[in-house]
Order: sequence, then C-alpha cells, then structure tokens
Amino acid sequence: MLTAAVPARTKPELSFWQIWNMCFGFLGIQFGFALQTADVSRIFQTLGASLEQIPVLWVAAPLTGLVVQPIIGHCSDRTWTRLGRRRPYFLAGALLATLALLWMPNAGTLWMAAVLLWLMDATFNVAMEPFRAFVADQLPVRQRPLGYLLQSFFIGIGAVVASMLPWILAHLGVSNVAVGGGIPDTVKYAFYAGGVALLGAVLWTVLRTREYPPEQLRAFDPAADGGALPDLRGIWRNGSAWLLAGALLALLIAHFGLRQEMYLLAGGLVVYGLLLVGYEAALKLRPVLSEKRGLLGHVLGDLHVMPAAMRQLAWVQLFSWFALFAMWIYTTASVAQVQYGATDAHSALYNEAANWVGVLFAVYNGCAALAAAVIPRMVRRWGLRASHLANLWLGGAGLLSFLFIRDPHWLLLPMVGVGFAWASILALPYAMLSDNLPAAKMGVYMGIFNFFIVIPQLVAASVLGELLKRCFHGQPVWALAVGGASLFVAGLCTLRVRLADGQAA
Repeated sequence: MLTAAVPARTKPELSFWQIWNMCFGFLGIQFGFALQTADVSRIFQTLGASLEQIPVLWVAAPLTGLVVQPIIGHCSDRTWTRLGRRRPYFLAGALLATLALLWMPNAGTLWMAAVLLWLMDATFNVAMEPFRAFVADQLPVRQRPLGYLLQSFFIGIGAVVASMLPWILAHLGVSNVAVGGGIPDTVKYAFYAGGVALLGAVLWTVLRTREYPPEQLRAFDPAADGGALPDLRGIWRNGSAWLLAGALLALLIAHFGLRQEMYLLAGGLVVYGLLLVGYEAALKLRPVLSEKRGLLGHVLGDLHVMPAAMRQLAWVQLFSWFALFAMWIYTTASVAQVQYGATDAHSALYNEAANWVGVLFAVYNGCAALAAAVIPRMVRRWGLRASHLANLWLGGAGLLSFLFIRDPHWLLLPMVGVGFAWASILALPYAMLSDNLPAAKMGVYMGIFNFFIVIPQLVAASVLGELLKRCFHGQPVWALAVGGASLFVAGLCTLRVRLADGQAA
C-alpha cells in the first residue's frame, strides 16, 4: 500500500509496468463490450427481431449508462475500503458482468436477451467508469496521456480477440448455424470465453495495483476535499428550457406519427428538465439542501457548473458516439444484405456474413491498438485538436465507403480508418479534459462526461429506425453512411475546444 506518511506536492511518476498493470483490466472489460457490440444484434435477429426493432432493443443499454455512470463516479469519489477507492467497483462490476456474459448466449427468447443486454451494460459500466478516474488519481499530469493510450491499446487487443472468436471457432469446426432458431455454438463459446477473460483481467489490476489513501491525495491536491459547493441559483431556467424541448418533441412525434420509441428521447428531456426545476423549488423550500446535498443534488450541481472545456467536448462526443452506435447496430445487417445478399438471419450465408463482421470489428480494434502508438507522434506534430479531427475524418471516410464497396474482403480497408477514429475517441477527449477537472470530483465528472457517450446512443436508438423506414427504404447501409457524416461533424466541433494552459493545441 502506498504510504501517506510523507506528504508531497506532486505525484511521483510510475514505471511503465505499473501503468500497464493499472490499465490491464480494460482488456477484459473490452472483451465483453466487443462481444456485445459485434454479436448482440445477431442474437436479436436470430431470436426473431426485425431490423426496425433492433434500435429499440438496444435502448436499455445507454439508459442504464446514463443512470449508473454518474452514481458510480460520485460514490467512488467518496469511497475508501481495504481495497482502496476505485478497485472495489472494478471487482464488483467484473463479477456481475461475468455472470451476465455466461447467461446471454443461453437466452431462449427475445425479451430475455433484451434484459440480459441491460444487465451486461449496467455491470460493464460499474467496472469501467472508475477506470478513467483511476488514471487521473494515480498519475501525474505528464503521464496521463500515456495512461489513456494504454487503455486504448488494451481495448484494441481485447476487442480483436473477442470480435474474431466466432469466426475462429467456426474455422475450428464448431457449429455456426442457428439450429431450430437457437443461438449458434460459435457465439455461445465466445461469450463463455469472454466471461473468463473479463474476470481474469480485472482481477489482475485489482491484485497488482495500489491506490493512494485519502490523506495522501489531499497532500497532492490541497483542493481534494471538494472546495465550495456550486451555486445552483437560476438552475430552473435550464430546467424550463429542457422541459419545453421535450414537450415540443413529444408533440412533433404525435403530429407526424413517428415511431413510438422516439418518445423515450422526449421523455428523457422532460425528466431532466423536471429534475432541475424540482431541485430549485426544493432549495427554496428547504435552504438546508444548499449545504447538505444528497447524491442527486451533487450530480445536478456539478452538471450545472461543468467546466467550459467539457461543454465544448460534449458536442464532439455526441456526434462521435452517434456514429459508433450506428456502426455497432447495423454493420451485421448491412454487410449481410449488401455484400452477401442475405436477409434471413437463420441462413448459413447470413451467419457467414455475421462472422465476417466479427473479423472487420477485430481489424478496426487491432488498428486502434497500433494507432495508440502512432497518435502520440501526431499530437506532438499537430496538437490535440488537429490530430483528433484527422482521426475522426479517417473514420468518417471509412463508414461512408460501405456505400460503394461490394467485395466483403475490401471492407478491411475502411476498417483501418475506423480503427484510428476509435483509438482517438478513447484517448484524446480524456487527455483534453482531465487537466480541466478538479481532483476531488474526478470520478463524478468522468461519469457526467459519459452522459455525452450515452445520450447519442439514445438518440441513435430513437431515430435510426425511423430514418431507415422513411428515408432509406429499410437499407441498413445508409445508417452507416449517416454515421460517417456524423464523424465529419464531430471533427469540425473539435476545433471549438479550448484547451488548458500548457496543452498542445
């Protein structure tokens, strides 16, 4: 255990292998996430879901993240146990996520698979969210980019193996056909392996790392106790605006007869607006709440006064993750339909296409692992913003190219661009953000920052099905094209981000 006996003003630098151990758990977490993104839509279609239903079935995952991430971040900021501050959450999340992974391929009905997706995503978030704050807790400012890029490296390696597992197993002779409407054995064994990998990798980080105790963190940062509470006066104005936006969206949905799942988006805006307005009213009725806030009050207050850099990066994240969610939901259906000419989810040709999508996802994740070594050189030469813009545009061009490629083997090429975008999304926004956050609220602000990962997923789940139906004649390849355009917009938004003093622009 790191000692608190000698106060210090700056954190000592850690060795490469200490940082390696800190980040190794991400290998297992991403193993599970990769199985989810590559194979859950396939499981849904195997169990009878239509293309229009898939976004709705996915909506529970981002909704869960919206609730879980700031709560876990807030609680981990205030936790200290024998295991430390963040590591108890790594371990609890990994244990529960392993159970969900083992159960998922045995789902016998569509509703059960949807529930298990919700359980998987909730537990992944419990394990994953504190990892971002863990890097900021343990590393001095100079080493934080290395920490986040090592996380990207492990994310890439874990996802490569996980995405390719069904394809590898099929080549080893494991059955790849959905017999009797069930889930193929290739997918089942891949999920079993994912459970073992997730638990093992997180246990490595839990057992091979230590955390600074609270008094040592306070010595490193005199403001570590949190400082003054944010001023929430006038928060009702923001609440009223969000409430009005949600109500107007609900009226538009009703007037134009849009898909029912779009009410989820309108309802989210209304609920957020009501929370802000209601908390302002509660402050007036009980002024003591301004000094003694519960979890909700702290999260709402921190969200209300978030740093300017976070607000600017929010737009970058919104467009980036909308594109990623479109890719994860629709790549399997798109490749099966366009490159393989298959629409029957139970056919051998469809399952061959689905396995090839696993290979494509492995390639972009492998390229992301390699990009983690290249991106630091890009940053030194071009700066953070220009590097992120270039990588996002490479990914956007990759997704748009799905419109024109017909040979499935040539789809490997655009995955290189997607890999660079993925590595950049996982590292550079956090590098831009971390120096702008107070140390005492690192966990909760990392959780709040994940709102801008979750919200675009909710938007995608709400509107992509409607777009396919009304604008693109049910052709899923156009969802990938919309995602590509979204990455180009995200790149432009990067230019608006104001960096902290000393950061390479």
